[in-house]
Amino acid sequence: MKCPFCQHEDTQVLDTRVSEEGDAIRRRRKCGKCDKRFTTYERIELSMPIIVKKNGSRTEFSSAKLRGSLMLALRKRPVSAEAIDTAVATIEEKLLTSGRREVDSVYVGELVMQELKRLDKIAYIRFASVYKNFEDLAEFQDAIAEVGHERKPRK
Repeated sequence: MKCPFCQHEDTQVLDTRVSEEGDAIRRRRKCGKCDKRFTTYERIELSMPIIVKKNGSRTEFSSAKLRGSLMLALRKRPVSAEAIDTAVATIEEKLLTSGRREVDSVYVGELVMQELKRLDKIAYIRFASVYKNFEDLAEFQDAIAEVGHERKPRK
């Protein structure tokens, strides 16, 4: 590890700890030449799979686009920002753990619909109507019936 102060390549590790979050290794180092101390962090580098669109083009996964889609469907709905963050994290985790280098946009859309169905039925219907390109009232009725069967009785 090069010293950030003098660029000397001989540094000594003084202390190694796991970060508070448990997602990184923190190392305190000392330069053998200038005697200055500095901290380095080791983190796991994970790469999201490439998204293959319906037309065959490929694009990088965008957490911002995913969040934007969820926010649009959940607009003016009583869902907390924390719940949206959890949904985004859940979808990202499923994509990472799929082990695939490329995934179809259809698969991502299905993951979004699963999370929306869990979060808010109205947002699910909004998203599904655009995502599945509903063309008539019957398709809306089918989607409503689908979420209606999962409805919990009121007290």
